[in-house]
Amino acid sequence: MTSYTHPDDIRRLFELQREASRAQVDVPLLVRRERLLRMKKLLEENAPVLAAAVQADFGMRSQRLTEVADFFVLRAQLAHVLKKLSQWMKPRRARTPLYLMPASAHVQTQPLGVVGVIAPWNYPVQLALGPAIDALAAGNRVLIKPSELTPHTSAQMASLVAQFFAPDEMCVVQGDAAIAALVASLPFDHLVFTGSTAVGRKVAQAAAANLTPTTLELGGKSPCIIDADCDMADAALKIAHGKLLNGGQTCIAPDYLLLPRGKEVAFTEAYRAAVARLFPYFEGNPDYAAIIDSRHLARLRNMLQQAQTQGADVQVLTPQPGTPAPPPTTIGDGVARQMPPSLVFGATQEMQLMQEEIFGPILPVVVYDRLDDAITLINNGPRPLALYWFGKSDAVRDSVLQRTVSGGVSVNETLMHIAHDGLAFGGVGDSGWGGYHGEAGYLRFSHQKSVLVQSRFSMGAMLYPPYGPQFDRIMSLLRRLF
Repeated sequence: MTSYTHPDDIRRLFELQREASRAQVDVPLLVRRERLLRMKKLLEENAPVLAAAVQADFGMRSQRLTEVADFFVLRAQLAHVLKKLSQWMKPRRARTPLYLMPASAHVQTQPLGVVGVIAPWNYPVQLALGPAIDALAAGNRVLIKPSELTPHTSAQMASLVAQFFAPDEMCVVQGDAAIAALVASLPFDHLVFTGSTAVGRKVAQAAAANLTPTTLELGGKSPCIIDADCDMADAALKIAHGKLLNGGQTCIAPDYLLLPRGKEVAFTEAYRAAVARLFPYFEGNPDYAAIIDSRHLARLRNMLQQAQTQGADVQVLTPQPGTPAPPPTTIGDGVARQMPPSLVFGATQEMQLMQEEIFGPILPVVVYDRLDDAITLINNGPRPLALYWFGKSDAVRDSVLQRTVSGGVSVNETLMHIAHDGLAFGGVGDSGWGGYHGEAGYLRFSHQKSVLVQSRFSMGAMLYPPYGPQFDRIMSLLRRLF
Protein backbone atom coordinates (compact mmCIF):
# COMPACT_ATOMS: atom_id res chain seq x y z
CA MET A 1 0.00 0.00 0.00
CA THR A 2 1.51 3.37 -1.06
CA SER A 3 -1.31 5.73 -0.09
CA TYR A 4 -2.94 6.15 3.29
CA THR A 5 -6.19 8.09 3.19
CA HIS A 6 -8.64 6.28 5.49
CA PRO A 7 -8.70 7.29 9.17
CA ASP A 8 -8.42 3.67 10.35
CA ASP A 9 -5.38 3.08 8.11
CA ILE A 10 -3.74 6.23 9.44
CA ARG A 11 -4.30 5.21 13.06
CA ARG A 12 -2.89 1.73 12.38
CA LEU A 13 0.11 3.26 10.63
CA PHE A 14 0.79 5.54 13.57
CA GLU A 15 0.63 2.58 15.96
CA LEU A 16 3.01 0.66 13.70
CA GLN A 17 5.54 3.48 13.86
CA ARG A 18 5.05 3.92 17.59
CA GLU A 19 5.64 0.22 18.29
CA ALA A 20 8.73 0.23 16.08
CA SER A 21 10.13 3.28 17.88
CA ARG A 22 9.66 1.59 21.26
CA ALA A 23 11.16 -1.68 20.05
CA GLN A 24 14.31 0.10 18.81
CA VAL A 25 14.97 2.88 21.27
CA ASP A 26 18.64 3.17 20.32
CA VAL A 27 19.04 4.02 16.64
CA PRO A 28 22.73 3.73 15.63
CA LEU A 29 24.53 6.26 13.47
CA LEU A 30 24.77 3.83 10.56
CA VAL A 31 20.99 3.32 10.51
CA ARG A 32 20.33 7.06 10.60
CA ARG A 33 22.85 7.77 7.85
CA GLU A 34 21.41 5.02 5.66
CA ARG A 35 17.93 6.53 5.97
CA LEU A 36 19.24 9.99 5.11
CA LEU A 37 21.10 8.59 2.10
CA ARG A 38 17.85 7.02 0.93
CA MET A 39 16.21 10.44 1.20
CA LYS A 40 19.06 11.88 -0.86
CA LYS A 41 18.60 9.18 -3.49
CA LEU A 42 14.86 9.83 -3.58
CA LEU A 43 15.49 13.49 -4.43
CA GLU A 44 18.33 12.84 -6.88
CA GLU A 45 16.33 10.35 -8.92
CA ASN A 46 12.90 11.94 -8.75
CA ALA A 47 13.29 15.72 -8.65
CA PRO A 48 11.86 16.16 -12.19
CA VAL A 49 8.83 14.02 -11.34
CA LEU A 50 8.16 15.98 -8.15
CA ALA A 51 8.68 19.32 -9.94
CA ALA A 52 6.14 18.27 -12.58
CA ALA A 53 3.67 17.46 -9.81
CA VAL A 54 4.22 20.89 -8.23
CA GLN A 55 3.64 22.49 -11.64
CA ALA A 56 0.40 20.54 -12.03
CA ASP A 57 -0.81 21.79 -8.65
CA PHE A 58 0.07 25.46 -9.22
CA GLY A 59 -0.84 25.51 -12.90
CA MET A 60 2.18 27.76 -13.48
CA ARG A 61 5.44 27.23 -11.60
CA SER A 62 8.60 26.35 -13.46
CA GLN A 63 10.81 23.40 -12.63
CA ARG A 64 13.67 25.86 -12.10
CA LEU A 65 11.70 27.72 -9.44
CA THR A 66 10.97 24.46 -7.63
CA GLU A 67 14.63 23.51 -8.00
CA VAL A 68 15.87 26.60 -6.18
CA ALA A 69 13.00 26.97 -3.69
CA ASP A 70 12.51 23.32 -2.73
CA PHE A 71 15.26 20.97 -3.89
CA PHE A 72 18.31 23.20 -3.43
CA VAL A 73 17.36 23.86 0.20
CA LEU A 74 16.82 20.15 0.87
CA ARG A 75 20.08 19.12 -0.78
CA ALA A 76 22.04 21.65 1.25
CA GLN A 77 20.29 20.50 4.41
CA LEU A 78 21.06 16.85 3.72
CA ALA A 79 24.73 17.56 3.00
CA HIS A 80 25.09 19.48 6.25
CA VAL A 81 23.31 16.86 8.36
CA LEU A 82 25.29 13.97 6.89
CA LYS A 83 28.53 15.83 7.56
CA LYS A 84 27.74 16.79 11.15
CA LEU A 85 25.55 13.93 12.44
CA SER A 86 28.30 11.83 14.04
CA GLN A 87 29.51 14.88 15.96
CA TRP A 88 25.99 15.79 17.13
CA MET A 89 25.37 12.27 18.40
CA LYS A 90 28.35 12.23 20.75
CA PRO A 91 27.48 12.59 24.44
CA ARG A 92 28.20 16.11 25.65
CA ARG A 93 30.15 16.32 28.89
CA ALA A 94 28.79 18.56 31.63
CA ARG A 95 31.04 20.14 34.23
CA THR A 96 30.42 18.66 37.67
CA PRO A 97 30.18 21.09 40.61
CA LEU A 98 32.57 20.65 43.51
CA TYR A 99 29.92 19.39 45.92
CA LEU A 100 29.11 16.44 43.60
CA MET A 101 32.67 15.43 42.81
CA PRO A 102 34.11 12.99 41.95
CA ALA A 103 30.95 12.14 39.96
CA SER A 104 30.92 12.70 36.20
CA ALA A 105 28.03 13.94 34.07
CA HIS A 106 26.99 14.11 30.46
CA VAL A 107 24.02 14.81 28.20
CA GLN A 108 22.98 12.00 25.89
CA THR A 109 20.63 12.55 22.92
CA GLN A 110 17.99 9.95 22.11
CA PRO A 111 15.19 9.75 19.54
CA LEU A 112 11.85 11.07 20.73
CA GLY A 113 9.99 8.30 18.87
CA VAL A 114 7.42 9.30 16.23
CA VAL A 115 7.39 12.80 14.73
CA GLY A 116 4.37 14.08 12.81
CA VAL A 117 4.71 16.70 10.08
CA ILE A 118 1.68 18.63 8.83
CA ALA A 119 3.01 20.49 5.80
CA PRO A 120 1.64 23.45 3.77
CA TRP A 121 1.10 23.91 0.05
CA ASN A 122 3.37 26.84 -0.80
CA TYR A 123 6.66 24.88 -0.83
CA PRO A 124 5.12 21.42 -0.77
CA VAL A 125 8.32 19.39 -1.07
CA GLN A 126 10.70 21.45 1.06
CA LEU A 127 8.33 22.03 3.98
CA ALA A 128 7.31 18.36 4.10
CA LEU A 129 10.72 16.74 3.74
CA GLY A 130 12.81 19.40 5.52
CA PRO A 131 11.47 18.66 9.02
CA ALA A 132 11.52 14.95 8.14
CA ILE A 133 15.27 15.11 7.42
CA ASP A 134 16.01 16.57 10.85
CA ALA A 135 13.66 14.07 12.51
CA LEU A 136 15.30 11.11 10.73
CA ALA A 137 18.74 12.42 11.71
CA ALA A 138 17.58 12.36 15.32
CA GLY A 139 16.58 8.70 14.90
CA ASN A 140 12.81 9.15 14.76
CA ARG A 141 10.01 7.62 12.70
CA VAL A 142 8.12 10.18 10.62
CA LEU A 143 4.51 10.51 9.46
CA ILE A 144 3.87 13.32 6.96
CA LYS A 145 0.49 14.90 6.09
CA PRO A 146 0.89 17.23 3.07
CA SER A 147 -1.66 19.86 2.06
CA GLU A 148 -4.82 18.89 0.21
CA LEU A 149 -4.27 21.95 -2.02
CA THR A 150 -1.34 20.18 -3.72
CA PRO A 151 -2.88 16.78 -4.49
CA HIS A 152 -0.51 15.87 -7.34
CA THR A 153 2.57 16.57 -5.22
CA SER A 154 1.08 14.78 -2.23
CA ALA A 155 0.27 11.66 -4.24
CA GLN A 156 3.68 11.61 -5.89
CA MET A 157 5.45 12.10 -2.58
CA ALA A 158 3.40 9.32 -0.98
CA SER A 159 4.32 6.94 -3.78
CA LEU A 160 8.03 7.79 -3.73
CA VAL A 161 8.38 7.67 0.05
CA ALA A 162 6.73 4.22 0.00
CA GLN A 163 9.35 3.07 -2.52
CA PHE A 164 12.29 4.23 -0.41
CA PHE A 165 11.07 3.71 3.16
CA ALA A 166 9.22 1.04 5.09
CA PRO A 167 5.91 2.26 6.55
CA ASP A 168 7.26 2.00 10.08
CA GLU A 169 10.17 4.32 9.14
CA MET A 170 8.49 7.12 7.21
CA CYS A 171 5.29 7.48 5.24
CA VAL A 172 2.90 10.03 3.75
CA VAL A 173 -0.83 10.15 4.49
CA GLN A 174 -3.27 12.09 2.36
CA GLY A 175 -6.62 13.76 2.81
CA ASP A 176 -8.52 16.95 3.52
CA ALA A 177 -8.72 19.15 6.61
CA ALA A 178 -10.52 16.41 8.53
CA ILE A 179 -7.54 14.09 8.01
CA ALA A 180 -5.19 16.87 9.11
CA ALA A 181 -7.27 17.25 12.28
CA LEU A 182 -7.04 13.51 12.86
CA VAL A 183 -3.26 13.59 12.45
CA ALA A 184 -3.01 16.51 14.89
CA SER A 185 -4.96 14.49 17.46
CA LEU A 186 -2.61 11.49 17.42
CA PRO A 187 -0.25 11.13 20.41
CA PHE A 188 2.99 11.88 18.60
CA ASP A 189 6.22 12.35 20.47
CA HIS A 190 6.58 15.65 18.57
CA LEU A 191 4.41 17.42 15.99
CA VAL A 192 5.55 19.97 13.41
CA PHE A 193 2.98 22.25 11.79
CA THR A 194 3.59 24.91 9.13
CA GLY A 195 0.66 27.13 8.20
CA SER A 196 -1.54 29.97 9.37
CA THR A 197 -1.73 31.25 12.93
CA ALA A 198 -5.45 30.43 13.11
CA VAL A 199 -4.94 26.79 12.18
CA GLY A 200 -1.79 26.65 14.31
CA ARG A 201 -3.90 27.42 17.39
CA LYS A 202 -6.16 24.47 16.59
CA VAL A 203 -3.17 22.18 16.08
CA ALA A 204 -1.65 23.28 19.38
CA GLN A 205 -4.93 22.63 21.20
CA ALA A 206 -5.26 19.16 19.69
CA ALA A 207 -1.66 18.31 20.54
CA ALA A 208 -2.05 19.59 24.10
CA ALA A 209 -4.65 16.92 24.82
CA ASN A 210 -1.85 14.34 24.43
CA LEU A 211 0.89 16.53 25.97
CA THR A 212 2.54 16.40 22.54
CA PRO A 213 5.28 19.02 22.17
CA THR A 214 4.99 21.05 19.00
CA THR A 215 7.02 23.11 16.59
CA LEU A 216 4.78 25.72 14.96
CA GLU A 217 5.90 27.83 12.01
CA LEU A 218 3.03 30.26 11.47
CA GLY A 219 4.14 33.13 9.27
CA GLY A 220 2.68 36.54 10.03
CA LYS A 221 3.30 40.09 8.95
CA SER A 222 7.06 40.33 8.46
CA PRO A 223 8.19 43.97 8.23
CA CYS A 224 10.92 45.37 6.01
CA ILE A 225 12.58 48.60 7.14
CA ILE A 226 14.46 50.85 4.77
CA ASP A 227 16.87 53.28 6.41
CA ALA A 228 17.42 56.67 4.81
CA ASP A 229 21.01 55.94 3.78
CA CYS A 230 20.49 52.56 2.10
CA ASP A 231 21.40 51.70 -1.48
CA MET A 232 17.89 51.99 -2.89
CA ALA A 233 18.48 50.05 -6.11
CA ASP A 234 20.09 47.14 -4.27
CA ALA A 235 17.41 47.13 -1.57
CA ALA A 236 14.57 47.26 -4.09
CA LEU A 237 15.96 44.31 -6.04
CA LYS A 238 16.29 42.15 -2.94
CA ILE A 239 12.89 43.18 -1.62
CA ALA A 240 11.27 42.45 -4.98
CA HIS A 241 12.89 39.02 -5.05
CA GLY A 242 11.81 38.25 -1.49
CA LYS A 243 8.30 39.54 -2.06
CA LEU A 244 7.61 37.97 -5.45
CA LEU A 245 9.34 34.59 -5.15
CA ASN A 246 6.64 31.96 -5.63
CA GLY A 247 4.13 34.67 -6.47
CA GLY A 248 4.48 36.13 -2.97
CA GLN A 249 3.35 32.87 -1.37
CA THR A 250 6.23 32.62 1.10
CA CYS A 251 5.85 32.62 4.88
CA ILE A 252 8.90 34.85 5.37
CA ALA A 253 8.21 37.20 2.45
CA PRO A 254 8.41 40.90 3.33
CA ASP A 255 4.77 41.60 4.18
CA TYR A 256 4.92 45.38 4.35
CA LEU A 257 7.55 48.07 3.85
CA LEU A 258 8.49 50.86 6.26
CA LEU A 259 9.93 53.72 4.20
CA PRO A 260 11.38 57.10 5.28
CA ARG A 261 9.15 59.99 4.25
CA GLY A 262 10.40 61.61 1.08
CA LYS A 263 11.71 58.38 -0.40
CA GLU A 264 8.43 57.32 -2.01
CA VAL A 265 9.33 58.24 -5.60
CA ALA A 266 12.87 56.84 -5.36
CA PHE A 267 11.63 53.53 -4.01
CA THR A 268 8.78 53.25 -6.53
CA GLU A 269 11.15 53.78 -9.45
CA ALA A 270 13.72 51.35 -8.04
CA TYR A 271 11.09 48.71 -7.28
CA ARG A 272 9.55 48.97 -10.77
CA ALA A 273 13.00 48.57 -12.32
CA ALA A 274 13.78 45.60 -10.07
CA VAL A 275 10.51 43.83 -10.91
CA ALA A 276 11.10 44.41 -14.62
CA ARG A 277 14.56 42.90 -14.30
CA LEU A 278 13.30 39.81 -12.46
CA PHE A 279 10.08 39.33 -14.42
CA PRO A 280 9.95 41.10 -17.81
CA TYR A 281 6.35 39.87 -18.09
CA PHE A 282 3.95 38.12 -15.75
CA GLU A 283 1.22 36.35 -17.68
CA GLY A 284 2.63 33.14 -19.10
CA ASN A 285 5.99 33.54 -17.33
CA PRO A 286 6.82 30.13 -15.80
CA ASP A 287 9.22 31.76 -13.32
CA TYR A 288 6.38 33.86 -11.89
CA ALA A 289 4.26 31.40 -9.93
CA ALA A 290 0.49 31.43 -10.12
CA ILE A 291 -1.64 31.97 -7.03
CA ILE A 292 -2.48 28.48 -5.81
CA ASP A 293 -6.25 28.60 -6.46
CA SER A 294 -9.17 30.89 -7.27
CA ARG A 295 -10.18 31.30 -3.61
CA HIS A 296 -6.79 32.69 -2.63
CA LEU A 297 -6.75 34.91 -5.73
CA ALA A 298 -10.18 36.33 -4.86
CA ARG A 299 -8.98 37.08 -1.33
CA LEU A 300 -6.01 39.05 -2.66
CA ARG A 301 -8.12 40.99 -5.13
CA ASN A 302 -10.61 41.84 -2.39
CA MET A 303 -7.74 43.18 -0.27
CA LEU A 304 -6.70 45.53 -3.07
CA GLN A 305 -10.29 46.56 -3.77
CA GLN A 306 -10.92 47.38 -0.10
CA ALA A 307 -7.68 49.36 0.21
CA GLN A 308 -8.50 51.39 -2.88
CA THR A 309 -12.06 52.04 -1.71
CA GLN A 310 -10.72 53.30 1.62
CA GLY A 311 -8.40 55.79 -0.05
CA ALA A 312 -5.12 53.97 -0.62
CA ASP A 313 -3.08 54.58 -3.76
CA VAL A 314 -2.88 51.18 -5.46
CA GLN A 315 -0.23 50.96 -8.18
CA VAL A 316 -0.46 47.78 -10.25
CA LEU A 317 2.83 47.08 -11.98
CA THR A 318 2.59 46.20 -15.67
CA PRO A 319 5.32 45.19 -18.14
CA GLN A 320 7.32 48.17 -19.34
CA PRO A 321 6.52 49.57 -22.79
CA GLY A 322 8.42 47.80 -25.52
CA THR A 323 8.59 44.49 -23.66
CA PRO A 324 8.32 41.70 -26.25
CA ALA A 325 5.11 39.70 -26.16
CA PRO A 326 5.46 36.52 -24.09
CA PRO A 327 5.73 33.26 -25.99
CA PRO A 328 2.60 31.13 -26.12
CA THR A 329 2.45 28.60 -23.32
CA THR A 330 0.68 25.35 -22.64
CA ILE A 331 2.33 24.81 -19.26
CA GLY A 332 -0.87 24.79 -17.26
CA ASP A 333 -4.09 26.46 -16.28
CA GLY A 334 -2.46 28.90 -13.88
CA VAL A 335 -2.04 31.77 -16.34
CA ALA A 336 -5.33 33.27 -15.22
CA ARG A 337 -4.03 33.21 -11.61
CA GLN A 338 -0.73 35.00 -12.24
CA MET A 339 -1.51 38.17 -10.31
CA PRO A 340 0.56 41.23 -11.26
CA PRO A 341 2.60 42.84 -8.45
CA SER A 342 1.16 45.88 -6.69
CA LEU A 343 2.43 48.68 -4.48
CA VAL A 344 -0.05 50.18 -2.04
CA PHE A 345 0.65 53.63 -0.59
CA GLY A 346 -1.45 55.10 2.17
CA ALA A 347 -2.41 51.78 3.74
CA THR A 348 -3.88 52.12 7.22
CA GLN A 349 -4.11 49.68 10.11
CA GLU A 350 -7.87 49.37 9.55
CA MET A 351 -7.36 47.78 6.13
CA GLN A 352 -7.40 44.00 5.72
CA LEU A 353 -4.00 43.98 4.03
CA MET A 354 -2.46 45.50 7.17
CA GLN A 355 -4.25 43.09 9.52
CA GLU A 356 -3.69 39.73 7.81
CA GLU A 357 -0.66 38.04 6.32
CA ILE A 358 -0.92 38.91 2.63
CA PHE A 359 0.67 35.82 1.05
CA GLY A 360 0.66 37.31 -2.42
CA PRO A 361 2.44 39.89 -4.62
CA ILE A 362 1.00 42.96 -2.84
CA LEU A 363 3.42 45.26 -0.98
CA PRO A 364 1.91 47.93 1.29
CA VAL A 365 4.25 50.89 1.86
CA VAL A 366 4.00 52.67 5.20
CA VAL A 367 5.86 55.99 5.43
CA TYR A 368 7.59 56.92 8.69
CA ASP A 369 9.14 60.15 9.95
CA ARG A 370 11.31 58.71 12.74
CA LEU A 371 12.77 55.27 13.26
CA ASP A 372 11.00 55.23 16.63
CA ASP A 373 7.68 55.39 14.79
CA ALA A 374 8.56 52.38 12.66
CA ILE A 375 9.66 50.35 15.67
CA THR A 376 6.52 51.28 17.60
CA LEU A 377 4.34 50.12 14.72
CA ILE A 378 6.16 46.77 14.60
CA ASN A 379 6.02 46.25 18.35
CA ASN A 380 2.32 47.10 18.53
CA GLY A 381 1.53 44.11 16.32
CA PRO A 382 2.01 40.37 16.74
CA ARG A 383 5.64 39.29 16.69
CA PRO A 384 6.66 38.44 13.12
CA LEU A 385 8.37 35.38 11.69
CA ALA A 386 11.00 37.51 9.94
CA LEU A 387 12.28 41.08 9.92
CA TYR A 388 14.36 42.79 7.25
CA TRP A 389 16.49 45.94 7.51
CA PHE A 390 18.36 47.79 4.77
CA GLY A 391 20.91 50.46 5.55
CA LYS A 392 24.57 51.30 6.16
CA SER A 393 24.73 52.35 9.80
CA ASP A 394 25.79 49.63 12.23
CA ALA A 395 24.39 51.68 15.10
CA VAL A 396 20.94 51.96 13.53
CA ARG A 397 20.99 48.28 12.61
CA ASP A 398 21.87 47.28 16.16
CA SER A 399 19.16 49.54 17.55
CA VAL A 400 16.54 47.87 15.36
CA LEU A 401 17.74 44.39 16.35
CA GLN A 402 17.75 45.25 20.05
CA ARG A 403 14.33 46.92 20.09
CA THR A 404 12.33 44.41 18.03
CA VAL A 405 11.55 40.72 18.43
CA SER A 406 11.13 38.39 15.45
CA GLY A 407 11.73 34.77 14.56
CA GLY A 408 14.71 35.61 12.36
CA VAL A 409 16.39 38.54 10.61
CA SER A 410 18.20 39.22 7.36
CA VAL A 411 20.20 42.45 7.17
CA ASN A 412 20.55 44.03 3.72
CA GLU A 413 18.91 40.90 2.32
CA THR A 414 15.60 39.06 2.33
CA LEU A 415 14.80 35.37 2.89
CA MET A 416 18.38 34.14 3.06
CA HIS A 417 18.63 33.53 6.80
CA ILE A 418 16.49 30.43 6.19
CA ALA A 419 19.28 28.98 4.01
CA HIS A 420 21.98 29.21 6.71
CA ASP A 421 22.64 25.76 8.17
CA GLY A 422 23.86 27.22 11.45
CA LEU A 423 20.71 29.27 12.09
CA ALA A 424 17.55 27.76 13.55
CA PHE A 425 14.42 28.58 11.57
CA GLY A 426 11.29 29.30 13.57
CA GLY A 427 8.92 31.88 14.95
CA VAL A 428 8.13 33.63 18.20
CA GLY A 429 4.78 34.50 19.74
CA ASP A 430 2.01 34.58 17.14
CA SER A 431 4.47 33.53 14.43
CA GLY A 432 5.10 30.21 16.15
CA TRP A 433 7.59 28.55 18.45
CA GLY A 434 10.47 26.14 18.18
CA GLY A 435 13.11 26.06 15.50
CA TYR A 436 14.70 23.50 13.25
CA HIS A 437 17.48 23.30 10.61
CA GLY A 438 20.97 22.06 11.37
CA GLU A 439 21.95 21.17 14.92
CA ALA A 440 18.95 23.08 16.27
CA GLY A 441 16.67 20.74 14.33
CA TYR A 442 18.56 17.68 15.50
CA LEU A 443 18.18 18.78 19.12
CA ARG A 444 14.56 19.81 18.61
CA PHE A 445 13.65 16.24 17.64
CA SER A 446 15.87 14.59 20.25
CA HIS A 447 15.46 13.96 23.96
CA GLN A 448 18.45 15.40 25.76
CA LYS A 449 18.85 12.99 28.65
CA SER A 450 20.88 14.15 31.65
CA VAL A 451 23.12 11.44 33.13
CA LEU A 452 25.07 11.58 36.40
CA VAL A 453 27.58 8.78 36.98
CA GLN A 454 28.48 8.54 40.67
CA SER A 455 31.92 7.47 41.83
CA ARG A 456 32.42 4.83 44.50
CA PHE A 457 34.30 7.56 46.40
CA SER A 458 31.18 9.69 46.65
CA MET A 459 30.86 11.89 49.72
CA GLY A 460 27.13 12.39 49.27
CA ALA A 461 26.38 10.35 52.38
CA MET A 462 27.62 13.28 54.46
CA LEU A 463 24.39 15.04 53.54
CA TYR A 464 22.16 12.17 54.63
CA PRO A 465 20.17 12.27 57.89
CA PRO A 466 20.24 12.08 60.79
CA TYR A 467 21.28 15.74 60.80
CA GLY A 468 23.48 17.12 63.55
CA PRO A 469 26.60 19.20 64.28
CA GLN A 470 28.65 17.49 61.57
CA PHE A 471 25.95 18.30 59.00
CA ASP A 472 25.96 21.95 60.15
CA ARG A 473 29.75 22.18 59.67
CA ILE A 474 29.50 20.68 56.15
CA MET A 475 26.68 23.03 55.13
CA SER A 476 28.61 26.01 56.51
CA LEU A 477 31.58 25.00 54.37
CA LEU A 478 29.40 24.53 51.26
CA ARG A 479 27.72 27.92 51.70
CA ARG A 480 31.14 29.54 51.27
CA LEU A 481 31.25 28.12 47.73
CA PHE A 482 28.22 30.07 46.54
